[in-house]
Amino acid sequence: MDAVFKALADESRRKLLDALFKKEGLTTQELEKVLEDDMTRFGVMKHLHILEKASLVTTRKVGRFRYHYLNPVPIQQLSERWLSRYTALWAQSMNDLKNKLERNDFMDKPKHVFVTVIKTTPEKLWTALTDGSMTPLYYYGGALKTSLKKGTDFNYMAPDGSVMCGGEVIESIPLKKLVTSFTGNWDPAMKADAPTRVTYEIEQQGDCCRLTLVHDDFDGATATYERVGGGWPGILSGLKTLLETGKPLEYNPMAA
Repeated sequence: MDAVFKALADESRRKLLDALFKKEGLTTQELEKVLEDDMTRFGVMKHLHILEKASLVTTRKVGRFRYHYLNPVPIQQLSERWLSRYTALWAQSMNDLKNKLERNDFMDKPKHVFVTVIKTTPEKLWTALTDGSMTPLYYYGGALKTSLKKGTDFNYMAPDGSVMCGGEVIESIPLKKLVTSFTGNWDPAMKADAPTRVTYEIEQQGDCCRLTLVHDDFDGATATYERVGGGWPGILSGLKTLLETGKPLEYNPMAA
């Protein structure tokens, strides 16, 4: 949290975040233009490094270009510390509105990229991601049901026994990477969309794990694209809290 406050304290870094808020997936060269009147290319790179270290910005390399994305998870964690539960639904709605208004044509790039650093081991993180007895504690009550074998079902079951999120396993590398398809069955518009893709990547960093989640393969600015962006930060924050404290996060964006 100290790293987040330090990163946000600088006006130039806030300008970079503002640029990524307006348009996701900017290249390094495009971000350099944001501050071209204020500093050199080296200075911009230094600021980006600080933002990445604070997990406020994450990058994905596609071909020879490196694309930068605003990562809202640290901001979500700040809001959960001080934001009243009575304003959580309002904040969620505003995030959904942001996604709806900020449609773009970069269909060849990941659309939602989130990063969080969790003080845990790869073994414990992998278990939390794949154990159906643990997922209800952070995945909005969804109990995962899967064998983790390629081509088999990867479903989150709602408390009433229905399939909340449906999909299948595309790739499973224990302790390192998990790729699945995704269909949101709780919403008729999302259910009508073509399946999308969710990728979890685990990287051990000392006594912590860096978890990167990429949700992509959207068929344009679909209902799924517009609505999932606001839900993933809560899931990742809940996962982090569960692994670091042993207790579930008391956060429900659907609570009034």
